[in-house]
Order: sequence, then C-alpha cells, then structure tokens
Amino acid sequence: MVDDSGGKGETPSASPENELGRKAGNEAHDGLRMAPDLMLDLARRAAELLVERIEGLPKESAWEGDFQQILADRLMEDPPESGQPAAEVLERAAREILPFALRLDHPRQFAFIPTAPTWPGVIADFMAAGYNVNQCTWLTSSGPSQLELVVIDWIRRWLGYPESAGGLLTSGGSAASLDAFVAARESAGHPERPTVYMSDQSHSAHVRAARIIGVRPECIRKIPCDERFRLDVEALARAVAEDRAAGFNPIAVCANAGAGSTGAIDPLEVMADYCEAERIWLHVDAAYGGFAVVTERGKELLRGLERADSIGLDAHKWFFQPYEAGCLLVKDAKALEKAFVVPHDMLQDTIWGANHPNFSDRGLQLSRSVRALKIWMSVQTFGMAAFRRAVSNGMELAARAEAYVRVSPMLEMLNPASLGIVCFRVNPTATALDEEALSKLNRNVLARVFWENPAFMSSTLLRKRFSLRLCILNHTTTWNDVRETLEAIERFGKEALSKGEHDGT
Repeated sequence: MVDDSGGKGETPSASPENELGRKAGNEAHDGLRMAPDLMLDLARRAAELLVERIEGLPKESAWEGDFQQILADRLMEDPPESGQPAAEVLERAAREILPFALRLDHPRQFAFIPTAPTWPGVIADFMAAGYNVNQCTWLTSSGPSQLELVVIDWIRRWLGYPESAGGLLTSGGSAASLDAFVAARESAGHPERPTVYMSDQSHSAHVRAARIIGVRPECIRKIPCDERFRLDVEALARAVAEDRAAGFNPIAVCANAGAGSTGAIDPLEVMADYCEAERIWLHVDAAYGGFAVVTERGKELLRGLERADSIGLDAHKWFFQPYEAGCLLVKDAKALEKAFVVPHDMLQDTIWGANHPNFSDRGLQLSRSVRALKIWMSVQTFGMAAFRRAVSNGMELAARAEAYVRVSPMLEMLNPASLGIVCFRVNPTATALDEEALSKLNRNVLARVFWENPAFMSSTLLRKRFSLRLCILNHTTTWNDVRETLEAIERFGKEALSKGEHDGT
C-alpha cells in the first residue's frame, strides 16, 4: 500500500508543496477564477508530481490498490461549502487517489493490454483541456478538425487504405466497433433479423455493439477457431449459409487482428475474399494489434487488413498515447456520413459546405474532445523511426519470451507468441499432472506474482486450460524485465510443487 504518512517530521518550508500551500492559503478567488501566478504554480507542481511518478515507476510495483471500504472511509465525504487551498487538493489527489490503480505504464506491467504514453501526448491532453475546444463541428474547431484529418490520413496510409477512406478518432475500441456496426447495418439496408459473426475469441465490445444496434442475442454468432485460435472460415461459411436459408440477414463479420487473449490474427485475406463474394461488411478489430503495421514485420503479419470495410485501432495501446485515442477508419468515408448525419436546427450555422467535415457526422458523439493533438505532437516530437523501434520492441521481446519458455523444463507454451502476447503455463516435464492440478498450480503461481513480485500479469482460458499470459507492449520494458519475471514464475512453480499446492495438500 502507498505510504501516505511521509513528511510529518519535515520542516514545512522544505518542500515545494508547502511553499505552494502558503501561497494558496491567502489566495482570493473571484468566483471560479484563479490568479495567474497561482495557476502557473499549480501547473508546475502537477508536472513535478507526474515526472517524479514516471521516473520512480521502476522502483515501484506494477500494481497498487486498496479495499473499497478503506477508500470509502478516506474519500466519502460531503462536498465542502467553502473552497480549500488548491495545493492541498492537488497533493491529496496525488497521494490518496491516483496511486491506487494498475500502473499500466510500469515496465513490468504485462497484464491485459498495457501501454506507456509519451510525455508530449500527456502535455497535449493538458493543452487541449485548457483550450476548451469542442471538436464537434468545423465551425467550433477548424484547426483541431484539420489536424484530425491529418492524423486520420497518416493512419490511412499506414494501413494501406485507398484515398476514399476516412473516419474519426473515438474514445476507444468499443465506440469504434459500435460506429462500424451502425455503418454496416445501414450499408445492408437495415434488414430484418440482422445477424453478425465473430470469432469465439472476439472482444466483448463487439457483442455489446451488436446488441446496441438492435441485433438480437440469438443473432450474434460465435464462430469456432482453429488450433491457433484463428477464426475458421469454413465454419463461418456454413453458419452464413444456414442462416440465410433460415431467413436471417448477415450484415457484418468481425475479424481479429490481434485477439486480446492470444494476439491471434485471423486469416484476413481469406476472410476478405469470402466477405467480398458474399457482400457482407468485414470489420477488423485491430484495437490492440493494428499499429504493428508501422513496422515491416507487422505489415507482413497483418496482410489483408487493408481490404476490410472498416478497421478499429487504439492509439492508446500500441501507439503509446494517453487514453481516449481510439480510431475508426472506413474504406468508403461516405458510409459513415450516410449512417450518422442527422440535421439539427440549432446546428444549421455549422454547415460550411463541401470539404469542411463535421466530425459529429461520422460517429455517435456530438460534443467531443481534441484527440488528434496528442498523436500529432508525439509523432512530430519523436519521429516515426522511434515509433517503429518501440513497436518492434514488443514483438522482439515476445519472441524471446517464447524461446525462453520452450527450453524451460518448468514451463510449457500453450500458443505460439503472436504480436506482443505470450501464453504459457507452469507444467514441469518431469511431473505428470492432470488439468485440474495444473490449473491449481498456475493459479497459485499467478497469485504469488500478484502479491510478491513487482511485475503484474494476467491469465486467460485457452480451450478451458488455465493459461498465464504476458502482454509485452511497453516501450520502456527491457529483456531483463521479462526474463526476471519468467524466472520468478519458474521459482514460484517449483516452490508450489514442493509444498503440494497443486493438489490441495
């Protein structure tokens, strides 16, 4: 747990927060306005705290949390009638609230889909909030809207999409998939009994998106996968044929370009051939893996991605941006506007004519923040060569992790590493354990990593087999971070076996 008792014995004048606190104690508020010097002091102190946190991450654990009742006792209170010194509020947020979270930018954060945002990206979000732009229409935000067109065009070219393609930045993959399914439904003519198809490895966001657009639960088809957890196209074809014969109307197929559990990439070219022949919208979920296309290796792995009708990506994953940097691209940009343009009397003055797009006409949001600035500032600051190295780092470390597991007498690979994900388990070659014992053993190992190791990792189920899972994306992660985590897993596995913790004894 975070030690929030520090500083009690210090001389008050020794710390910058106390200096700021003295200045803030005498501040005079004019309604909700704040004096310029205090604004600068507060921003400076916030930046100091953030830089201290980032620089100190390797010395911390990858996770910190507390029980709900403890946090409720600390934070559940009535809002104050009179304001408090801004410095004290800032320090309290930095010590009592924000540290209690999964540290997704920690170099040993291997759980779920981690990321480490660039500092220019963080500053861009700060600036966008300060400029208070509502990027809903060209009239309200011509500069930021043009910048979003620039960033969208960058991504379009990285993907190999035609010039007819377009899209928008979204809050994330969930919103992108929802927007894509709306476009697919409208493109299909809004038929009765609409049906969508996806892998049994697909993200829950796609099930949710299908439900929201009116697809009945019984019309959401989960297609089985092959031995590498890639969608079985023959099974897909059988399901579509049977559904059409029964009066259902297929409107979309969703492919994975980096499944969350395994990193698996569906056979994109074969799926594109099939969907083109059957005239079914092909959406590719590339939220996690899509930005691998900026590398030569990733472009090869994701061949066929450019043939999809729509693609969802998250720059807040493998493109190292702060959250709320999702993206949807559609091969024909007009398909989005056909689905989302809704005239509104109050907004009639925002129509500037051709080539002045309103991003509210491309997706579900009207009021929306400036999302392109963080991507643009990051790329302008570091250049694409640095981003290519950073993305490649994840794939290279995953490949090294797989090689380590394959020669370890304590570990077993459960699926070849794909993109940045490695799925494996403790399964000593000298010990014949059944699936129940292996599950207990690996759950025990995972718990020990959780509580005793500075790293943090998660698990998944692969055909009902409990699997440990490393997702290696962070550009600050080194081989030592990965190797020492694997060594700890081996050690915990040996100790659990020696104590009989795999059989409940």
